[in-house]
Amino acid sequence: MTSLPASAKRRSRLAEAFVPVGSVVLLVGMLGLVLASAGNTLGYDFHCYEGAAQALRDGRPIYDVAFSVNVGTCPGTYTYPPAFAAFLIPWLSLGGAAAGLWCLAMAACFLGGVALLPVRRDVRWLIVIVAALDWPLLYAVKLGQVEPLLFLGFAAAWRWMDRATVVGAVTAIGALVKVQPALLGVWAIATGRFRAAAVAVVAAVGLAAATTLVTGVGAWTTYVELLRDLGGQLTTPHNFAPGAVAHMAGASDAVATAIQLVSAALAVAALLVAWRYASPELSLQVTIVASQLVSSPLRDHYAVLLLLPTAWLVGRGRTWAVVFPLAGWISLFGGDAWLPAASVPITFFACLAVLLWEVSLERRGHARAAAASEPLSA
Repeated sequence: MTSLPASAKRRSRLAEAFVPVGSVVLLVGMLGLVLASAGNTLGYDFHCYEGAAQALRDGRPIYDVAFSVNVGTCPGTYTYPPAFAAFLIPWLSLGGAAAGLWCLAMAACFLGGVALLPVRRDVRWLIVIVAALDWPLLYAVKLGQVEPLLFLGFAAAWRWMDRATVVGAVTAIGALVKVQPALLGVWAIATGRFRAAAVAVVAAVGLAAATTLVTGVGAWTTYVELLRDLGGQLTTPHNFAPGAVAHMAGASDAVATAIQLVSAALAVAALLVAWRYASPELSLQVTIVASQLVSSPLRDHYAVLLLLPTAWLVGRGRTWAVVFPLAGWISLFGGDAWLPAASVPITFFACLAVLLWEVSLERRGHARAAAASEPLSA
């Protein structure tokens, strides 16, 4: 067999390196443009976290329930678990550089998550390219939002889904940063990963108890009250939950609330179907998407997490699935109109519907395999 000449081998290696290097350069370039033009919005949400950490250090309350629910804007509000504020106290030592460094850390978390995705290399590079063109990711990094951190956690749980310590640790930490990742613990139980669920409970309780020495018990009771009030609030700014979009379109409070409850019920139903009938890997993807739909508010930058099921679908030949993260631009150009805002929950539910279709395809495949393995009757 004739070997390639040295020049051809060099060209081949350069071609192989172009996609990974080019995709990372594109993402870094786009993030650089967004961060450089952010102005006083750089780390906008991070300042909420920072303010809570500062309040803890100063011995002040970290929640203002009435303000958080009725206004729902940053800086000045904090709607995350008390433990997360305690985790960020060391970050205060960075002073004025804290916000910018936090945004860079979120970008690094996303790239770390992509590196962990248990998919082919070409799929990983495609996800990086899509991310460079994905407004929810660019927006989340600019604000210093925690979605890239959650992306990293979900990617780790996906890669090491059979390692109880990893799944348990990711579930515990995720739930103490933002409550939705706690659904991973339920997924672990539904898929027979009881040790992972036990690790999650022990780790979460241990970390919460340790941080309570800083936050006090009262912070946790206030947080529960805040969650209850936020779940029924559909008029806070920048909320794209189905009920909130219905309210924007002119629906009454009763109708908007009913739509929100139906939306959450559909998400729960999808979870139950996936946990009962899907493979653990596919049911994990359903859990990731549904975790953002079971409660209000729903923000447009939450769509960062849609890059996970997108990678799963692309890895199975559904390249068209890249439309899910790219649809994040629609709401950006819609202003206050309800129809562009509706693109956010529609995209989430469309992705969920495609994953449920994949569940049905899995079931059919298993049925065909079982039929083919049956011995022929005499």
